[in-house]
Amino acid sequence: MAMTWRVKMAVALVAAAALGVPAWAQRVVPPSREAAQFSFAPIVKKAAPAVVNVLVRGQVPPGQAYSEEFRRYFGQQLAPQGPKQSSLGSGVIVSADGLVVTNAHVLKVAGTAEIRLVLADRRELDARVILQDESSDIAVLRIDDVKGALPFLEFADSDTVEVGDQVLAIGNPFGVGQTVTSGIISALGRTRVTRSDAQIFIQTDAAINPGNSGGALVDMSGRVVGINTAIFSRSGGSHGIGFAIPSNLVKLVVESAASGRKVERPWLGAKFNSVTRDMAERLNLGRVAGAMVIRIQANSPAEEAGLQPGDIVIAVDGHDIDDARSAIYRLTTRGAGNRAKLDVVRRGQRMVIDVALRSAPSVVRDGEVRDLSGSHPLEGARAANIEPGIADDLGLEEQQGVMLVAVRPQSTAAKLGFQTGDVVLQVGRDRIGSVRHLDLALKDYRRGDLVLVRRGTRVLRLQLS
Repeated sequence: MAMTWRVKMAVALVAAAALGVPAWAQRVVPPSREAAQFSFAPIVKKAAPAVVNVLVRGQVPPGQAYSEEFRRYFGQQLAPQGPKQSSLGSGVIVSADGLVVTNAHVLKVAGTAEIRLVLADRRELDARVILQDESSDIAVLRIDDVKGALPFLEFADSDTVEVGDQVLAIGNPFGVGQTVTSGIISALGRTRVTRSDAQIFIQTDAAINPGNSGGALVDMSGRVVGINTAIFSRSGGSHGIGFAIPSNLVKLVVESAASGRKVERPWLGAKFNSVTRDMAERLNLGRVAGAMVIRIQANSPAEEAGLQPGDIVIAVDGHDIDDARSAIYRLTTRGAGNRAKLDVVRRGQRMVIDVALRSAPSVVRDGEVRDLSGSHPLEGARAANIEPGIADDLGLEEQQGVMLVAVRPQSTAAKLGFQTGDVVLQVGRDRIGSVRHLDLALKDYRRGDLVLVRRGTRVLRLQLS
């Protein structure tokens, strides 16, 4: 049997060593182009067909009389700027039957949206949104008119990637067309990228630019380790600091979409603060890391497990916890209905606490829901008190705000741009703590009074003159 080039090279090196040839001179001519030049081409050929360009066009409905007020009061980026808007990003096909994952912010276009996907082979397909999760910035699309099997990528386990691993970023930067860049994993567990408590990020030096959002970060097996979502840049271009949402969190959202349910985050019933340097030194922790429990909800999984205020969570299921967001991320990816083991430091003693992760209680507290009517901006909305568990998920303090659980089409609230899920924090000078409080404040509403609303991580102001 003929020797392979690797065997020939090994034999030559052994012979050279036996003859006393210096190590730096022990080289042979590569027998082929493949042996002489390492290439990412095989990985790209596997992964690139499943990465798509996402084109979103929005048509503002005719007769939308309050669009100008919406623009003025809720900010330039959130409002219609004219009859049409468009957005360009990237996406990844993750199932043969047409599930596509992208960033939720790619779909931020006013009005009725038309979503068009352009595949690597230049085919164009229509898609629709089946799940949009603002907390993780992940959206899942469905291609309905699938003819034959589509190319798709599998998810890697993002918990197994290490700093220094080689990766490729595939997407559509600046709308120039599909582009591949290479780099390494620069860091793991980055939390100071967005304001969301539910996110940690993989950092990479593979070039990521505007338009790459929603594209794939793949490993050397062509599997998705993350969804590219953000860059750190003062100029808007790539400076070698890009961020991707870990595949384990993306997979959780995709599985929820495939099963037809919303993303179900577990509720622990504990509020965390990140450990500071002063805390670490005072408590002799050895390193500035961990999440301190500052509040426990009554009748919560945390209380039932014996967690106490002042406890420092330093690991979840064996994964080190750097800060409060890391703890929330680990619990989220563990999933509701499962159990988690928390490594805890309590008054200098280390212990393990086993906790059940349940779904959060209902949004409604004390059964109080009210349809809002009258001469005020929230006419046509339905409001409900917020359960403490939901308040923790939203980053709210107890007794802060009420949630809009429905907005009637064509109502004043709808025309002004209020949405289901908005949290009303203030009307006039009144800070809102309950539905009854909101109802009383709206009865005294006068044009010019401030209405403060929280939507996701943004706080919006409405003040009708």
